[in-house]
Amino acid sequence: MTYAKKRYLNFFAITIFTLVLPFITINGNHMLLLSFDRMEFHFLGFAFEMQELYIMPFLLMILFIGIFATTAIGGRIWCGWACPQTIFRVIYRDLIESKIFNLRRIKNKVKDVDYSKTENKIKKILSISLFGILSLIIATNFMWYFIPPEDFFRYMQEPKDHVFMVMFIVTVALFLVYDIVFTKEHFCTYVCPYSRIQSVLYDDNTIQAIYNTNRGGEIYKNGEKTIFKAKQLQEHEECTACEACVKICPTGIDIRKGLQVECINCLECVDACTSVMGKLGKKTLVDWGSTNEVINDKKTNYFSIRNIMYYVAIGICFVLLVISASKKEYFLLNVNKTTKLYNIKEDGHVTNNYLLTIQNRDKKAYTFDIKILDNKNFTLKRFKPFKLGIDKRVKKVLILETKKRLFLSDKKDTPIDVKIVMFAKENPKEVFKEQTISFIYPRNDSFK
Repeated sequence: MTYAKKRYLNFFAITIFTLVLPFITINGNHMLLLSFDRMEFHFLGFAFEMQELYIMPFLLMILFIGIFATTAIGGRIWCGWACPQTIFRVIYRDLIESKIFNLRRIKNKVKDVDYSKTENKIKKILSISLFGILSLIIATNFMWYFIPPEDFFRYMQEPKDHVFMVMFIVTVALFLVYDIVFTKEHFCTYVCPYSRIQSVLYDDNTIQAIYNTNRGGEIYKNGEKTIFKAKQLQEHEECTACEACVKICPTGIDIRKGLQVECINCLECVDACTSVMGKLGKKTLVDWGSTNEVINDKKTNYFSIRNIMYYVAIGICFVLLVISASKKEYFLLNVNKTTKLYNIKEDGHVTNNYLLTIQNRDKKAYTFDIKILDNKNFTLKRFKPFKLGIDKRVKKVLILETKKRLFLSDKKDTPIDVKIVMFAKENPKEVFKEQTISFIYPRNDSFK
């Protein structure tokens, strides 16, 4: 199977996965969702409030270190095999223009379409219109990662109340049409920053499309082409100068010139050379491998010191991510002191009032209660267990009282730390939260 067919199958799998992913839920949570409406971030079936986005730095570190590691090991494999820009461009150029409307030859991607004919102009308009419809579907699918499908289809029933959402989809669709139809591969060459850092990350062990100069001969010297016809090659040099690898390259480069920022590792040139050299009974001159493997006749070292450091860094970030994600907060508890520091009753008992704000963040309703830990001097007053529904928030008054005369200070009020724990009666071992609050005890001359 050619690399082109493998890429098309990979593109198909990625497209289906991307379309289906927003509809997959685990316990009501999405696999990947950043909802500004709900103020939640869903990842792999876990829901995190905006207050819990401390996991985001670890995700970003894994992403960026992963990009560097992937580039150092496999070159621009992302660009040629998984990048949305490449996938959309293949859909438009190879499927819509080439297969459906027969505007271009799929084996010559450098040559543009001749629009001097009226027939071709009409086909061009139809091809853009068809891709415009696909762009709306793509933009809608992109929106589902910010607005879940169940909310999106409900919002679309009243588009006037969600103008921003509609405008966002239309804007993204128009950008895609401009980018894919008119900017084309120039986006990869001149706009995408990834191409600018690839050469820094490459070494002799990086897997990429490489022209074998040992067998094919030097086609370029000092950046200039030295041969134009096959007869000018030496007898031991196998390149036929057919330039099939140049014609099929989507970015229009000559792979025989060596590493270039325009190369996206699509391996179209490998397929082209394999076909030509195969007819001569020879192995391809353009291969997918490392410089050590293709040119230097050495084994590719996937465990160089640099690569090992990438693996270790990703592993550490992943462990920290799991540890952070495991610390799920089932409910939020906020304790505020009232304006009055304390109250002294006629019998000498001292009370402090607090205002509790409790929010249930789990997908279950709980009955919450509270108790004091390790302090027999204080008791709870006027607090009863209460049931709190899913995603509900409530405020409760908490009164702490001490019946003992503590005789702490003659000069000033004394703060005393009191540890309390709020817990769910249904699951007290997991759904609980400890918090230390300050009880203000009056100075001695405050008592009558």
